[in-house]
Amino acid sequence: MKDFRGWGRAILPAMSESTEEPGPSEPSLDEQIAAYQREFRDLDPQVEQVVSALGRLNRRMNVAYGRQVAALGISNAEWEVLKTLVLAGAPYRLGPGELAKRLGLTPAAMTHRIDRMAGEGLVTRDRDENNRVRVIVELTDEGRTKWLEAMRMASDFEEDLLQDLSGDERGVLGELLVRLLRRVEHAQPDAGGRLTDLD
Repeated sequence: MKDFRGWGRAILPAMSESTEEPGPSEPSLDEQIAAYQREFRDLDPQVEQVVSALGRLNRRMNVAYGRQVAALGISNAEWEVLKTLVLAGAPYRLGPGELAKRLGLTPAAMTHRIDRMAGEGLVTRDRDENNRVRVIVELTDEGRTKWLEAMRMASDFEEDLLQDLSGDERGVLGELLVRLLRRVEHAQPDAGGRLTDLD
């Protein structure tokens, strides 16, 4: 699951133990599993319930996060650059090539994104004082403020998301999801980037 943490608070109803309500044109989870079993008799309904629920949850979280990050005046693509620079640690700077590698982007797509963000005051792009050939991308105060606002909003959203789970249940769920993630990372170590650029 791609890390989109930090878009913000979404209006999310409390989830119950019953099957999720379908969207306007989407079958319920039970209906989907029943249809799959009808067409593919070897299907394991328990496995399908888990992976389908994860897929739907991921999709809805990404939509909610995308709507909220727009309220901050930045795009999903820009958020990912801010996050990557923060994760690099103070003074929050990286070369364009390293940024592109960490985000799974081509150099051209990374350049385009940096140009846009520099114009918006979220990052600066200057020559390295110790190596004039090297370019450094650095987070601005405005960029860090946007990141902090997003993280505060994310905390509220994620607390809403997990409100029906006890502390013990959250711990168990987290451990199980990490186990699944580790298996996927081991089986597909090169799947952390993108198949195509998003810009």
